[in-house]
Amino acid sequence: MLEKLINAAAGNIKADLVLKNATYIDVFQQRLLKGDIAISCGRIAGVGEYDGEKEIDCSDLTVLPGYIDGHVHIESSQLSPEEFASLIVPRGTTTIIADPHEITNVCGMSGCEYIAEASKSVPLDVKLQLPSCVPATPFETSGAILNGKDTEKNIKNDYVFGLGEFMNYPGVIGCDKDVLKKLEAAHACGKVIDGHAPDVSGYSLNAYLCGGISTDHECVTKAEIDEKISKGMYVHIRHGSSTQNLGNAKFVTSENMRRFILCTDDRHAADLKEKGHLDDALRRLVKDGLDPVRAVTLATLNCAECYGLKWKGGIAPFWFADLVAVDNLKNFNAKYVIKDGNLVAEDGKPLFDTSKRYLPKSVLNTVHVKTLTADDFKLEIKSGRAKAMTILPGGVVTGCETVDVKCEHGDIDVKGTDLLKLAVVERHKMTGNIGRALFKGYGLKGGAMGITIAHDSHNIILLGDDNAAMAKAANTLKEIGGGMVLVNSETGEVSSLTLDIAGLMSSRDAQSLQSDSRALIEKAHAMGVRREYEAFMSLAFLSLAVIPKLKITDKGLFDVEKFTFTDIEA
Repeated sequence: MLEKLINAAAGNIKADLVLKNATYIDVFQQRLLKGDIAISCGRIAGVGEYDGEKEIDCSDLTVLPGYIDGHVHIESSQLSPEEFASLIVPRGTTTIIADPHEITNVCGMSGCEYIAEASKSVPLDVKLQLPSCVPATPFETSGAILNGKDTEKNIKNDYVFGLGEFMNYPGVIGCDKDVLKKLEAAHACGKVIDGHAPDVSGYSLNAYLCGGISTDHECVTKAEIDEKISKGMYVHIRHGSSTQNLGNAKFVTSENMRRFILCTDDRHAADLKEKGHLDDALRRLVKDGLDPVRAVTLATLNCAECYGLKWKGGIAPFWFADLVAVDNLKNFNAKYVIKDGNLVAEDGKPLFDTSKRYLPKSVLNTVHVKTLTADDFKLEIKSGRAKAMTILPGGVVTGCETVDVKCEHGDIDVKGTDLLKLAVVERHKMTGNIGRALFKGYGLKGGAMGITIAHDSHNIILLGDDNAAMAKAANTLKEIGGGMVLVNSETGEVSSLTLDIAGLMSSRDAQSLQSDSRALIEKAHAMGVRREYEAFMSLAFLSLAVIPKLKITDKGLFDVEKFTFTDIEA
């Protein structure tokens, strides 16, 4: 290989592939250059004047390094790894840092192994992070537990790239023994550790970083970003479906720009199909005023350096030939995508087959609950004042409002108010646990909706104004093996979308899943769900007991700021 590559670079032999007359981004010096890009043996041989066995005219295109997603959960797309790749590779993404903690919380290491194995058949580098928080907290019931001893064993696996986002920041700061064992195991293997530390600052941040953690995708304010960058961290700019902070790009300067990287975190199939992946983030960032060369650097070289991906993220001799040729630096529409020197997508379409998908029995049939009734969703309080959860559109941070409620026959009556009942039903071990709460402002009327995606332990989460409809939603999710469901009390219609892989993902093709998902979402909006919310995916974050302020798990209402359970009575 090396001899052939060197000879191609020297012009002694034809390169395997040449992108002729290309304008390309020099991410190293933040400028545009021109030349033929020669590719041989899966790597870039050089830039200059070259002839190739195959040539592609790029006179009217701009060639960029392949995009690198710095933090993503494939499961949140609701697609198999193969179908996920079929949507993002044609958009220009060639490498992802993937944390499978969603499916691992349901299926244990079988879930992690499934993502690794299924990803082998597609032209996408999937750098798999071993989930660090299974479960994320001890305040919910998950399908599996990975303790420090488990981490010591499994992080040695060849398919494990690093340790996933360490959401248990109190455990790091408080030197929890099992937490330290996980961190030390990663360091012993020389593997990277991702962070998750919303609003952690000062001495607490110092302590957290001494765990050897160097990234965060939860930054909100300029002060938080400044402190974290000054303390050596990389800050993700996130473009997910429910969680976005592209506005943080306004804090990018010439002095700090090398410490920002792009990620999507959680992005579902409909958005991937209709809007895009990191290409959509780049469009938005440039439209909002970020220099396009700088924006591309955030999506390529910065991420590669952050995660130690040697020879990735740039266009230079010996670097991996992961490239995307786009129409311009405004629209970022991908004409050609090249992975390891091979043309793998053209005009937004994959040139690889995903029809044969890996599907082991270990990730199927994962919804285990008793048959539920309307009485299971009664919610009684003694006073007329209660705590209600709220959430702002586009985020995962929840609030808490005190509301007046009416209780009749041992149950709160939410009809005719802007309140809904919220419930989390444990679905892994048949414990019978049901956490109950109130939610204000979502808009749903006349029924119930439910989903088996509920970060991070992925129990069933339900929202509704009718106890019988909530029970029907839960029972339907059991019948279909997981997914999303909508029950209309007035018409009796039950609409659902099956997610057969761990109750999180579908084994179907991306096109049909996206179409059915969009139809179900529209039905939810027709029943009153405010369009500012991602109808179902916003629900998925209401049980995330590591993000302030108020959350609900299968064990009850949880005050994240006090890190303890709280009563619904105000």
